[in-house]
Amino acid sequence: MPPDCGDTKTPVKSPPAMEMSPVLRLLVLVKVMTALYHEGSGYPSDERYNNEIHAEQQPSIPHPDHRVPRWCYDLKIQDGVATCYSPHGGGYRSTLGTRCSVSCDQGFQLIGQSSVRCLQNRRWSGSAHCRRIQCPVLPAIPKGSYQCLTGVYEGSRCDYSCSSGHQIEGDRSRVCMEDGRWSGGEPFCVDIDPPKIQCPPSRVKVAEPEKLSAVIYWGSPQVKDTADGLIMRVYHRGPEPGSELHEGEHIIRYTAYDSANNRASCKFTVKVQVRRCPLLAPPLHGQITCSSAGNNYGANCKYECEGGYERQGVATRVCLHSQRWSGSPAICTPMNIRVNVNSPSAFVEQFFEKQRLLLVSSPSSSDRYYRLQSDALQRANCGLDQRHVVVVELVGDVGRVRAQQLSSDLTEQLRQALQVSRAHFSMVLLDQYGVDRERYMEPTPSDEIFTFIDTYLLNTRELAQLDAKKENCD
Repeated sequence: MPPDCGDTKTPVKSPPAMEMSPVLRLLVLVKVMTALYHEGSGYPSDERYNNEIHAEQQPSIPHPDHRVPRWCYDLKIQDGVATCYSPHGGGYRSTLGTRCSVSCDQGFQLIGQSSVRCLQNRRWSGSAHCRRIQCPVLPAIPKGSYQCLTGVYEGSRCDYSCSSGHQIEGDRSRVCMEDGRWSGGEPFCVDIDPPKIQCPPSRVKVAEPEKLSAVIYWGSPQVKDTADGLIMRVYHRGPEPGSELHEGEHIIRYTAYDSANNRASCKFTVKVQVRRCPLLAPPLHGQITCSSAGNNYGANCKYECEGGYERQGVATRVCLHSQRWSGSPAICTPMNIRVNVNSPSAFVEQFFEKQRLLLVSSPSSSDRYYRLQSDALQRANCGLDQRHVVVVELVGDVGRVRAQQLSSDLTEQLRQALQVSRAHFSMVLLDQYGVDRERYMEPTPSDEIFTFIDTYLLNTRELAQLDAKKENCD
């Protein structure tokens, strides 16, 4: 019976090992080293580098070898530099465990990790790249502008300027800093140019007739602002347009303010000129009464003579625009009293508006009342002349006025016209219009007569003249 094959094991002899030649060993070693070089870099030999570092989780290498000179790919940072430290010394930059510090050039900012390490998975532990530092675009400023040297990148300087009539307030320049912000603060332009103002031209106006003043009008000043065109307010100092201005020079000033409170002023003059005639001299034994200022354009001057004198010539002269008087000067001559008249009215009318009459009637020159009154009137002769009073005496059949004698018929007619009795002493006072104003039946002191005349018969102008000449009778 043949033997059980299942229970019997026949040993199999291996063929004798072939001994590897030295040349074959060298080829195998070269192949292994080449494969390790590409595998340790982390990329195939034909892959290019960039400036980013990527960290990916790869299956761990079962047997990391710190001795492989290029375990991770070499770090190269665009616009920056990577400084690496290997456990095997300075000649190694990407062996397993190598640490690299990443920094950027001036003007660039590091984005990512500043320090990375070569891991077992042949990748670096983080990513990083350099980005150029850039500041935000500066806003425009009203009434101004700016110019930058190198745009909005780090280190660039922007210089501000303002338009005409404005001045920069704040930082004149700003620099883009490393943190991406601009230095300083935003400036602004301030209006420093005052507005332009032009006043109306100065003017001269002649005063109106018989006035020392004139009404003058003028326009508004011309105001313009060179910056923003806004005029906030205009102040005026002096008389208003259309005012009645008195003789002389008047200064009008305007001041304008713009929106920045800059101001500008201008002024002009308005002159009121009064045309005047030469002063008139009063006539001998007379005076001149003038309206307004006395010798200004349009003034009227009236000639008047003292009591017992009458005017010869024009009664009134006017100051003309040519600064000359109209007419010729009047003179005062002794009044020529006409006694050869045929009626009492004709006698009285020659004194109309010239003289007042005080008629004294007496039975005879020896009458006691007459003699007392006659003495009082002679002593008051100056006061009577100043009040333009002419005394007419009717004594018996004889009448007298100054040095002239009246006829007996005219004397009697005057008594009858005035209803005066020849048998008794009496006095009648007539005003300048021939009106009977007062009667006296007995001798009366001159002061009492003067008081009545001053109170009831003299006007304001005559009272002023009397007051000015009162000392002449003392």
